Amino acid sequence: MLTTAIVEEILASIPPLKIGVLGDLFLDRYLDLDAALTEPSIETGLDAYQVVRVRSYPGAAGTVINNLVALGVGQITPISMVGDDGEGYELRQALQAMPSVYLENLVVSPLRRTPTYTKPMLCKVGALACELNRLDIKNRQTLPTDVEAKILEMLSATWASFDALLVLDQVSEPECGVVTARVRQRLAELGATNRRKIVIADSRHQIGLFRNVCLKPNEGECLRAAREVGDVGGVSGAIVSLARRTDRPVFCTRGEKGMLVAEDPDMAPIQVPGYPVDGPIDIVGAGDSSSAALASALAGGANRLHAAAFANLIASITIQQIATTGTASPTQIRERWSELS
Repeated sequence: MLTTAIVEEILASIPPLKIGVLGDLFLDRYLDLDAALTEPSIETGLDAYQVVRVRSYPGAAGTVINNLVALGVGQITPISMVGDDGEGYELRQALQAMPSVYLENLVVSPLRRTPTYTKPMLCKVGALACELNRLDIKNRQTLPTDVEAKILEMLSATWASFDALLVLDQVSEPECGVVTARVRQRLAELGATNRRKIVIADSRHQIGLFRNVCLKPNEGECLRAAREVGDVGGVSGAIVSLARRTDRPVFCTRGEKGMLVAEDPDMAPIQVPGYPVDGPIDIVGAGDSSSAALASALAGGANRLHAAAFANLIASITIQQIATTGTASPTQIRERWSELS
């Protein structure tokens, strides 16, 4: 579906864009462990892994931001919150170091912890790094009402300024993340005022609750949302069901198969093929990279099928980046497209 001319048109349209990112910001902290330095703990006798490097990146909604920066988006505005803690400081430092990221709409709350995924990576000579059990810091209490009120206020105030808005609902515990029921309702109200506004929601557990915005679930999320309302058909039927509920297009990711795109709930979804990849892959963050690419392409004027194909192209680049959440720069995109074409 793509051609060299279309890829170049999309890339040329990205730098002037203003894109908002509403959702849960996590800190992704990688601990690189050298297996050759492992020593026994005197106190317990257990292995004491030795950290030789710490790598910290914005995660969850931050992974979307990483990818928007890599694509060259001119202005990126997170609408989110972090805790007033060390992880929050580390996360803000990482975001401030990125060009084109504006943090005026980031709430710092002493009542919350900054969600953090700590990933120990055991490195052995001549082998790929092996990820050990992840350590998670999450909030399991509902979002404070004053923080929710600030999120709603900032969403309303910035809505008109964005060429596109990406919504990332990462937290599985209801009402414990940034995207609460009231935030979803406000998104639905704003979406109803302008059908042309590009708003794309991605949610691990609540994709079926969004209205008047485009959706970007994977197959499992589609099927789960369909079962919740009694639909028991296959993935195509589940996608159509979601499109009818949200009254907007649905972009369903399918791994190496690419995407199924429902542009019209009265028509069958259209298959947009993925691109083949050889060698080892790491799918962490692939969905977030495709979200960033999809929103950027649509905001730049690409049609939905070309935007989906562009998103598949970007995902084929990021999954080849091992033991990190990958991104794709315009140079990498051109190189990858040259290989494929």
